[in-house]
Amino acid sequence: MHWYDRVSLKQYLLICVLLMVIFASTLYFMGQVPVCKCGYVKLWHGVTYSSENSQHLSDWYTFSHIIHGFAFYGLARLLFRKWPVGAWLIFALILETGWEIFENTDFIINRYREVTISLDYYGDSVINSVFDVLFMVLGFFLARKLPIWAAVILIILMEVFVGWWIRDNLTLNIVMLLWPLDAIKTWQMGG
Repeated sequence: MHWYDRVSLKQYLLICVLLMVIFASTLYFMGQVPVCKCGYVKLWHGVTYSSENSQHLSDWYTFSHIIHGFAFYGLARLLFRKWPVGAWLIFALILETGWEIFENTDFIINRYREVTISLDYYGDSVINSVFDVLFMVLGFFLARKLPIWAAVILIILMEVFVGWWIRDNLTLNIVMLLWPLDAIKTWQMGG
């Protein structure tokens, strides 16, 4: 009998909830604001060049987190084929919450401000980060239910649509963080 055979669905859910509480608390104690400094919470904030970007429940970067869910589901399925889906979800949560914490460090915040179009970026609000993780979970479960070809098409559609609409997306974000290109930055700024 393996360790994962002894874990019930209820225990997996409890572990997920505990991870989320630890995650949100960590961001708060790192100094991230709980909600937008504007004093209210919106379901959707679609203006990328504003101080309210990454402060509300969802925004254009929500699509990136859904794609994270697709990717983490695929990675978990590849690496831990014999494990139950609950263990895969915990693996995905650890990756996503780890990224969200790293993304809200001074190192990454300053990197975004130096090499991307996010000049006024000061990190995510706690509620935005929590919802980013929940959207990753949505992507994770969509990946579980959809055939691979449908998941790939959805990823391409999201990347193309968001890239066209705001001149940024997950792919461009990764490129600009790892290997900034002036041509991309100029295009993103409308030039």
